[in-house]
Formats: sequence, structure tokens, C-alpha cells
Amino acid sequence: MARLLSSLLGLVIAITALGAPAMASLNSDSYDGNIYALYAGNGSLVPPATSLSESQAAGRTSVLIFYLDDSSTSKAFAPVVSELQRLWGNAVDLMPLTTDPLQGREAMGAADPASYWHGRIPQVVVVDGNGNILLDEEGQVPLGSINAAISKATGIAAPQGVSTSLSFNEVNTEVQTR
Repeated sequence: MARLLSSLLGLVIAITALGAPAMASLNSDSYDGNIYALYAGNGSLVPPATSLSESQAAGRTSVLIFYLDDSSTSKAFAPVVSELQRLWGNAVDLMPLTTDPLQGREAMGAADPASYWHGRIPQVVVVDGNGNILLDEEGQVPLGSINAAISKATGIAAPQGVSTSLSFNEVNTEVQTR
């Protein structure tokens, strides 16, 4: 009898747990998982396809985005990062980097992302193929500013049009270009 009651109690707990709603929140500093998959619909951004040292060795433009998954400002910026991937594709090496591994350690030279991080998020750094920093800004950096820096670094014309962020449900947002 005790075994049957124990099994029934376990079943009730399992059913209750499975039916609990997910509580992701764009406006909180809670950890909800991969912010690019959840808030930008683009989980392919992390981990980055290449490292900063590989990008610099190849003479390519690097776009570093420093973020944290449990930061409301990083969550709000996630759609802009996804839009950068859409606009610039293979023309640049886009590197969203969580700052957790950078905290409390010394930078190891120009090929180390810690050399560029100021300690605030989000932060965007555009480094051209020669190692020159063309943009280094913190906060909700306008897409147009990032596009201009990438254009200068690559020699490719920046996309035209105005981009705005549009929330299409309580979790996801997207950047629209008009």
C-alpha cells in the first residue's frame, strides 16, 4: 500500500511539474537560457564560429559583442546581434562572448577578448583586419553605428534603411528594416 501511495504521489508531482509554465522575462535579470535562441530566434550565434585569434590571423573584421545571459540589457540587445548576422553574413566574424570567463583575469594580448572588455554589458567592439579598433561602445549601441564601423572595416557599403526593434510576443523581438 505504501508503495502504491508513493508511486501515485510521484506521478502527481511529475504531472504538476510538466504542466508548469516557463517563466522567461525580457525585462528581468533572470537566467532564461541562451538569450539569442530565446529573444532573437537565432541560437546559431553562440558559440561563435571562430575565435578572435583566428579572425585576426586571417586578417578579417571581428565584431565582438560582450553580454551575459542573465542581463535584461543584453536580452534587449540580442535581436540587434542577430540582425548583424543577417546583414553581414560571412563578411565579418561575429563573436558574441559571455563575460563570465573574462571576469577577474588578466588580458593576454590583442588576440584575447579580455583586452577589449571594459567590464560593462552589452559592449560592441569592431576591429578591422589590421587590428585597428573602429568602434568600442557600451549599452544599446545603434545598429547604424555598428553598420558604419563594419562598412569602414570591410569596404562594403552599409545596408540602407532604418531598423527598429519590434516585439512580437512577450518573449521575442526582432529588428525590422524599412
